[in-house]
Amino acid sequence: MNRILLSLLVILWKLLLLFPRPMHKGLVYFFGNLIYLMPIKRNKISQKNIELCFPKLSQEERKKLHKLNVIASAKIIFDSGISWFWSDKRINKLISYEIRGLENLLEEQKNNNGILLFFKHSLHLELDARLLGMNAEIYGVERVHNSDSFDSIQNKGRLKSVKDTCDRNNPLKFIRWLKNGKTVLYATDQDYGLSQSDIVNFFNHPAATISAPQKIIKSTKCKTFFVNSFMENDKYILEVEQIFLDQSSQINFSKDLNLYMENKIKLNPEEYLWQHRRFKSTLGKESFYV
Repeated sequence: MNRILLSLLVILWKLLLLFPRPMHKGLVYFFGNLIYLMPIKRNKISQKNIELCFPKLSQEERKKLHKLNVIASAKIIFDSGISWFWSDKRINKLISYEIRGLENLLEEQKNNNGILLFFKHSLHLELDARLLGMNAEIYGVERVHNSDSFDSIQNKGRLKSVKDTCDRNNPLKFIRWLKNGKTVLYATDQDYGLSQSDIVNFFNHPAATISAPQKIIKSTKCKTFFVNSFMENDKYILEVEQIFLDQSSQINFSKDLNLYMENKIKLNPEEYLWQHRRFKSTLGKESFYV
């Protein structure tokens, strides 16, 4: 992306965030409905995923869920912007949130225990990470953005949430973090290809699932936690809890984790990032996501 154009877009983005917080909700509804009416690829991807993963819902129910999801996706504009550009003081003043189970995480950190903190890709994940990072010391694993210019903005913004970030293709760095008693945010619910994945069911359909976590846990002797995030009466809720999954094999571990994550997603399905091509390696990048 052209640097000048990107700089202008960031300025407009920051100006948009200056609107009073109560107006954000109305703007999300406006932008969300506008996005829903547009024939864009991400809408088609989310529709296909919802149809595939919720076969027991009626056609009308799936259509309603899809529309709610697309409208909710407009919150990314505000949630990511707040996460990357606002100060801690402003967030604490204007954002209503609650972190449940935080004391258990802080106790493990106090005891210098490494923690692999799993999460699902919610539409408000950037703000989730910022809220958590304001209350606990965490590190992050990420995928580098295709645009160097945008990656620079993203990285600067994310470093307000976490102490440091690491590219997912550099596992030695975050393995050292875990061995040194750090807490590392880690997600497995995206398709990164078959070369580093196992085929494990996700919502009863085969999906490429990262195979590394079980090996990392065995190597570092770290604890495993999960942070589930959702909205409750316009309040951001983060629930942190320790999880105990089957570590007898990497396949069994992935099965347990996928099922655990599915159950959390089902509680607030409209808030999940269905816009990712989760089944592209197994059902077809071109044949399924047409």
